[in-house]
Amino acid sequence: VQEGIVPGGGVSYIRAIEALKDADAIGASNEDQATGINIVRLALESPLRTIAENAGQEGSVIVNKVRDGKKDYGYNARENSFENFFDAGIIDPTKVTRLALENAASIAGLLLTTEAVVSEIPEEKEAPAMPHGGGMGGMM
Repeated sequence: VQEGIVPGGGVSYIRAIEALKDADAIGASNEDQATGINIVRLALESPLRTIAENAGQEGSVIVNKVRDGKKDYGYNARENSFENFFDAGIIDPTKVTRLALENAASIAGLLLTTEAVVSEIPEEKEAPAMPHGGGMGGMM
């Protein structure tokens, strides 16, 4: 693995939030930049929140428990438990994790500078015809 490994399951993103705690220290020179940093902080919670909700758990509770944990501590949705992800073998390549974040930021920037976006053109479909009443006993 070219750049190493990080804990998987969204844990590395939760740990990255700590680096974004203080918008002024990062260099946010105005309110808009500080708002953007806060949006990124919330977006970094999304992978773990989604994993937890797909496992039938409350996403916010799981995110807070993982955030309170140390380093490689995360939520194992398969076992419904919290554990050290390196010991459990739940890992992601660092390069993949980094590129996912960089590409998401790139697309967000593209959408912010685009005047109009067509996401999906709805198809107009006719209502289906009523089925025949065959096989319905007592009707004739």
